[in-house]
Amino acid sequence: MNMTALLLATAAALADGPVQDPAATSTAAISMKRSQSSKALIARPDTLLAAAARVHPWWDGAVYRLETAPGRVSDIALQPGETLIAVAAGDTARWVIGDTTSGSGPARRTHILVKPAAPGLRTNLVVTTDRRVYHLELASGAKAMTGIAWTYPQDELLALEKAQAALAAAEPVAGPVAVDRLNFNYAIGGDGAPWRPVRAFDDGAQVFIEFPPALESMEAPPLFVIGASGKAELVNYRKRGRYYVVDRLFGAAELRLGGKRQQVVRITRIDGPRQGKRRGRAS
Repeated sequence: MNMTALLLATAAALADGPVQDPAATSTAAISMKRSQSSKALIARPDTLLAAAARVHPWWDGAVYRLETAPGRVSDIALQPGETLIAVAAGDTARWVIGDTTSGSGPARRTHILVKPAAPGLRTNLVVTTDRRVYHLELASGAKAMTGIAWTYPQDELLALEKAQAALAAAEPVAGPVAVDRLNFNYAIGGDGAPWRPVRAFDDGAQVFIEFPPALESMEAPPLFVIGASGKAELVNYRKRGRYYVVDRLFGAAELRLGGKRQQVVRITRIDGPRQGKRRGRAS
């Protein structure tokens, strides 16, 4: 046994435990420090990277905070298709502010780039576009957000309403109807209101009242059926696009709209030969 091995064995015996070679101990310590350092970086990526971009729902009048840092550029991304009108900042001497675009066509998107000159700065930013106004509070520190963007709940709700309206317009006015049963023997008289129906007809069970296309953009008049006593009575009907579908036949009905100067249009079924074989009975 050489002298080094003897000394190590003696030390191990005195300490009642194993003693490692100093060279091996040094190598293990360095390896452990490297491992701990790597784990620390994985656990806290913000020590090297900027904070991720944040996405907020946009509401009129709300103020949004953007964290920035010297030497880093933060991106303010507008809605695709939105056109930038102006950018105004409270402090333009110590903040670098510019804009650029990405994409093309409907996907073209404006980006406003901001960078502070030093830490500890604060200012506000007002961005006006052809669709809305953005209010931002800018602050500079040790860590920067990559950027900020928005979702637009009001636009999404409007798009949903339009999609639902399109689906409703695409629905058939009624189920399959035999053409030879249609009866167009209805007369339309009264006031020349802009919503005055174009025609009325029935299929032996239901009455269909067709209005001009402009009905979709104006107030629709309620329908009253003239009963046997000559009095106006409410009747169940539904609106399908620019049609009223009445689930019964009638001899006469009136469309009324307005207060003191009420507009009245009367729809009367005319006795005569039907276009089809069967005749419907008036209610």
